[in-house]
This record gives sequence, C-alpha cells and structure tokens, in this order.
Amino acid sequence: MESSSVPSLATIENWPVPAAAAAVVRADGTVAGSHGPTGHRFPLASVTKPLAAYAVLVAYEEGAIDLDEPAGPEGATVRHLLAHTSGLAFDENRVQAAPGTRRIYSNTGFEVLGDLIAKATDIPFADYLHQAVLEPLGMASTSLDGSPAKDAVSTVDDLVRFAAEVQAPRLLDARTVLDAMTVTYPGLTGILPGYGHQRPNDWGLGFEIRGDKVPHWTGTTSSPRTFGHFGQSGTFLWIDPDARAACVALTDRAFGPWAIEAWTPFTDAVLADLRR
Repeated sequence: MESSSVPSLATIENWPVPAAAAAVVRADGTVAGSHGPTGHRFPLASVTKPLAAYAVLVAYEEGAIDLDEPAGPEGATVRHLLAHTSGLAFDENRVQAAPGTRRIYSNTGFEVLGDLIAKATDIPFADYLHQAVLEPLGMASTSLDGSPAKDAVSTVDDLVRFAAEVQAPRLLDARTVLDAMTVTYPGLTGILPGYGHQRPNDWGLGFEIRGDKVPHWTGTTSSPRTFGHFGQSGTFLWIDPDARAACVALTDRAFGPWAIEAWTPFTDAVLADLRR
C-alpha cells in the first residue's frame, strides 16, 4: 500500500539501504500512509523488545507473574528487568550494578524474562508471545526464533497492527500501557546504544522514552512523551502521544552513521506532514 497523505515517507528511497519500508498509523488505528514493501519480512533486532515486553505485561495481567516479584540478580524484580535497571550486563550474565541504581541496557535481562514467563506459564516464550500478542493482533508474518531481546522477524504491516494496539489497547488494560510508557526509576543515567551517555536515560517498561535526550534517534520536534525502540538491524518504531500517531521503519542495513543522519530529519518531516 502506498499513500500520499504522509509524502515524507517516500524519502526512505534516499536512504543508503538495499530495502526499506515505512508506515504511519494514527491513534484511531487508521493508516495515514505507507511506502515500500510493507509485507516484506525484516529482522527486527531490538525492536523485538517492545513485543516481548507486551507479552510479559499480558502474563502479569493474567496473574502468571507479578511485576514486583524477584527475577534476575539478587534484589531485582520483573520491573527492574523490563526497565533495564536490574544491573545485568548488556550481553552476558554478569551483574554490573545494584538493582535500581543505573540504566544498563541489557539483552540478558530480556532473556531472563523470557525464561521466567516460560517457567510461570509452562509455555515456551516464543509460543506465549504468539498466543498472547501476535495471534490476537493478526500479526501472521511475525515470529520469534531465538532471543526475546533481538530475534523476531516481522513486517511493517504487522508492526502497524502492534502500534495501533499500543495506542488504543485491547489486549491490556490502558493503565498497564500507561505504566509501560511512563518513566520507571526516574533520574538514572546510562548509555543509549549508538547515541552515548544520557543524563537521565529514561525508560518505561520495555519502551525507551525520549524525554529530553540529545542526541536521539527520533525527531527534534518529537514530543518528550514519545516512546518506542530502535534496532541494530536498521529498524525503529516510535509512538508520539502528542502527535496521536506512530511510525514504523524497517530496513535491511545494520544501524550506523547513515541511520543517525537519516532518521531524525525523516521523523521531523513525518511529524510536519501530520501537523498539516
């Protein structure tokens, strides 16, 4: 599907990537525009994490787990793991800080969450994600084969369905989603991968929160309430509550300087289109 109501989406043609697709979905679930092969399956890398977090929150609402139950390192909870404050290192099962004291972005933390859900529900995490999130939303082209931190594959069309859900929740109580997009453990410093040290480095539950971070992968005109995630496979999903819209962009080129240069002006142009 192609649409001209957000003409800036077509600028992904100028990105130095072999393939790219993008779309904007409004808070009411209508697709404002899309460009490129929106049905093509791309590796999501860390854009997997919001999907995994949503499944964890479904498990919480179903009573399988509690957000404040112990999980991961001593003193840490499910909430710490979702908010990257458990103290676990980025990609190894090693504790680098006391829980709740630093924002240490951790793939390992999400793998611990996946194991926790599998144990609590007696369902492998990939299957639980499918049953709890992907199937109910009609995300038939999305699958997780590996780590809950980084190994999902999906399409723009499917992530539009997810972004519509987050903006107008049906699978979760709206208050749970509000918690997920609200800063958890405020004031913590940490490194935002690819963008350096951030004071503070704000996160909700599985979603990064823009706040006043500079530099950042969203736009200079993105509201501080904007939340979402980007992935090292050249992918991103942001939701801007003030713009009442979300944007998904997937590519098949690894994140790098090209993305830092391209993504911010792209988002600013998308937001300008939406304001028109």
